[in-house]
Amino acid sequence: MSSERPEATIGAPPDGVLATLRRIATQALELLQTRLELLSTELEAEKLRLLAALTQGLVAVLLGIAAIAMLSIALLLLAPERLRWLAALALGLLYLAGAAWCWLRTRALLSQGGGLFAASAAELQRDREALER
Repeated sequence: MSSERPEATIGAPPDGVLATLRRIATQALELLQTRLELLSTELEAEKLRLLAALTQGLVAVLLGIAAIAMLSIALLLLAPERLRWLAALALGLLYLAGAAWCWLRTRALLSQGGGLFAASAAELQRDREALER
């Protein structure tokens, strides 16, 4: 009998294939981790953008209410007594128009952006295209 070691047994995968599969699994997990980190970053950025928009909107509303109240009182006191009802009606219509404009502007601000998870979706599309080659 020879002292040489027999080659791989039939049906057992060579060490090279197993090592390659491990490397592929490791790289796939690293890729998944990167994508999850990107998703987390996008969620945080979206949360901060919404919080900033809401904060700015609330401050604007509070300052606007104070200014409107003071200006309304001043205008109504300056108007002749017989025309005060007309001045009040005009102010009400002006406020209604301003509120409509602000509402449309707020909707436009909140609809800006590339959409939720745009960067993640683009990266996943690139990954899929790379795998299809």
